[in-house]
Amino acid sequence: MNNKWSETAEEFKYYLTIERSLSENTILAYIRDITHFAGFMAEHYPSADPADTTADHIRHFLKELKSSKQRSVSRWVSGIRSYFSYMETEGKISENPVALIDSPRAGMILPDVLTIEEIDRIEAEIDLSTPSGHRNRAIIETLYGCGLRVSELVNLRITDLHFKEGYISVTGKGDKQRLVPVNNNTISEISFYMSVRNSMPVIKDPNILFLNRRGSRLTREMIFIIIKDLTRKAGITKIVSPHTFRHSFATHLVQAGADLRAVQEMLGHESIITTEIYTHIDRVYLREEILEHHPRGIRHREK
Repeated sequence: MNNKWSETAEEFKYYLTIERSLSENTILAYIRDITHFAGFMAEHYPSADPADTTADHIRHFLKELKSSKQRSVSRWVSGIRSYFSYMETEGKISENPVALIDSPRAGMILPDVLTIEEIDRIEAEIDLSTPSGHRNRAIIETLYGCGLRVSELVNLRITDLHFKEGYISVTGKGDKQRLVPVNNNTISEISFYMSVRNSMPVIKDPNILFLNRRGSRLTREMIFIIIKDLTRKAGITKIVSPHTFRHSFATHLVQAGADLRAVQEMLGHESIITTEIYTHIDRVYLREEILEHHPRGIRHREK
């Protein structure tokens, strides 16, 4: 594995450990998959870094595995898909090269999505009497209310807030800027937090919105720790990370009938294909609702 593959594999391992809270065996399996794929790339495409990987490279790799059992191939696809999804989320690549690759496994792994009630339960665990209380509530409302990536959240500046006009300016992948509408609830929570923030004894990053107790920019890891702690206290068993609020934001918009192109713009997706996952989530939601509430389903359960 060249340095770039090794470096991103280590970062991916850290992500699986900290943000996904996966078991050690599962993490080792993912890393074995990536190491195997990196070895294939080194043999066939020695000059290609992870960011250079294309769908054709993936297809070539899977073709090499055609003699393997289907279950094994499914595992390779799952591991590589997770790795490149992580790379896309972190802004290391613009598009996931596995997005158009069919998995031999039936079904689709969809990200966990929080209900509005679950988000309210998480926020209810925040102690607003502490200095960090209003900050943490504003963080969750901004993640969910604006659908931000965690990297976009920690880099959000005060000069990016345009509340009179009703939007915020977000710097996303590749330093591309987009305007995201901001709702009144999010504006209120940020405004409450600002009064606390501005009274801090030391502010080392004056234009950064969300600060730690030392007056410096919050890290991505700290955001995750905050959310993990609140989720545990709320008794929610789903795997919840900062990105879960972004998934929930998009899913709730699609469920409410928002235009997919508008959701794509708000999320900052380069391709509509990436956004289309939320139509799949929406269909799963609709199916569950029908099975739960349709008279035939109710009658069947009562037998």
